[in-house]
Amino acid sequence: MKKEKGKAKILTNSEWNRVLKYQSNKSLSRHGLRNTLLLHLSFYLGLRSKEMASLLVSDLVDVNGDLKEEVKLTRDQTKARKQRRFYLTNKNLLKVLNKYLDTRRTKDGELHLNQVLIKNQMSGKFSPNSLQQLFHRIYKSVGIIGASSHSGRRHYATKMAESGVSITNLQTLMGHQNISTTSLYIDENPKALGKITAEYSV
Repeated sequence: MKKEKGKAKILTNSEWNRVLKYQSNKSLSRHGLRNTLLLHLSFYLGLRSKEMASLLVSDLVDVNGDLKEEVKLTRDQTKARKQRRFYLTNKNLLKVLNKYLDTRRTKDGELHLNQVLIKNQMSGKFSPNSLQQLFHRIYKSVGIIGASSHSGRRHYATKMAESGVSITNLQTLMGHQNISTTSLYIDENPKALGKITAEYSV
């Protein structure tokens, strides 16, 4: 899709596949699985950099070691201190998340729930800004210009709207205070608009 002025580029299917293929190549990407999880958190949940950087293992995993279906973020983890929830139900996301969590388990199969989910190269916590820079490098590595940490969020909103999700439900999923903000994230798709017109009947 064409990048609008001032907005993060929305990736095409071929660009999405290209960036995932690069991250799956261990000789090219040192932290491919971690980066792949970040991409999935962005594209399948529409999470912001601040939200991804703030996630603890305990946000997604309960005391029994099982993944939560509904995740509730605190006001400190979100933009404008608005509480937000998201759902770990997408099979593509779950496949990557479980694979990543397996690398974080101890020899006894346990997870340290109090640790950050996404670690930087020093096994520490990313700042929102450093995570934004990482997304920039991820896209730059495969020659995608104009994409940023917000690309997945815009893609998420647009695809959800095209699939028939109401603007009010999308507002909740995006964690927006105002529905007018949600509408700004939805990208017009000429093919989708043409399909709506073709299938309309008076």
